[in-house]
Formats: sequence, C-alpha cells, structure tokens
Amino acid sequence: MAVIRRELRIARPADEVWPAIGDPAALPGWFPGIVAAQVDGSSRVITTASGICLPEEIVTNDPVRRVFQYKITAPLLSNHLGTIEVTDADDGCCLVSYQTSCEPDTIALVIGGACGNALHELRRQLEAQPDVPSPAQLQAQPPAQSGSSPTTEA
Repeated sequence: MAVIRRELRIARPADEVWPAIGDPAALPGWFPGIVAAQVDGSSRVITTASGICLPEEIVTNDPVRRVFQYKITAPLLSNHLGTIEVTDADDGCCLVSYQTSCEPDTIALVIGGACGNALHELRRQLEAQPDVPSPAQLQAQPPAQSGSSPTTEA
C-alpha cells in the first residue's frame, strides 16, 4: 500500500482554515477537478470535471482536533484512506497536511498529486482574503474614541 503525504503552511490561523476542510460539501470550492460534492450523513459523492462519480464514506470529522478523514469506496480502490489535518503554527499561520493511502499504488500517486494541487489552491484562496482580526487581537486593541474632543474657551 502506498502512502503519499503533502503539506504546506498557510498564512492564516487554523481556526480560519478549518471551515473549508471540515465542511464536506465545500470541497469543490478548493479542490481543482472536483465540480460537485453531495453529502448525506456520513456519505459523500464527489463528481470530477470529467463526469466520474466517486462514492466516499466520511470516517472522521473532528473540529476539536481539526482532522477530516474519508474513504473512497469505489471498486477501483482498496484500502483507501484520506486524512486532512490542520495544525496551529503559533505565529498566525497553520500547517495543513493531506495524506492518502490506498491500493493500487499507482492510484495513490495520482491522488497524492491532486491533493498537493488542492492544498496550493486552498492556500491561494485563503491568503488572498483580507486579514480578519482574531478575537484576541480585537480585545488587545484600545477602544475607538467617539464623539468630539473637549474644547476650552479663552
């Protein structure tokens, strides 16, 4: 069984990145070549740009650990497991890793390449967004002054 792992840093906090990963229906928005994702409970069916439908089983969707795992259940693969993990980097950035394991090994290479491209697209989209202050940053800012400043008469 082949195991392919891709990872990269995204200049966004993990809490801002996780919603794109943790929403199983959001996949077409950041994974090139995936045009649709239909979710029904723990089942997802993705549709590729070439019209191929791949049924999947959602194994783990853990927002606390920020881990999403799924299995492609189509007969062309055996023992497939995809794992996406979002980890804080403590500097306003995060590390996103995408690991694929499956048989046959050649399919793992193809899927692994696509996953790497998907991570780059996710980073491109998220880093292009304007900075949104975190709750901690908002609390650290002094309150804005309102009203007019006092004047003295001579």
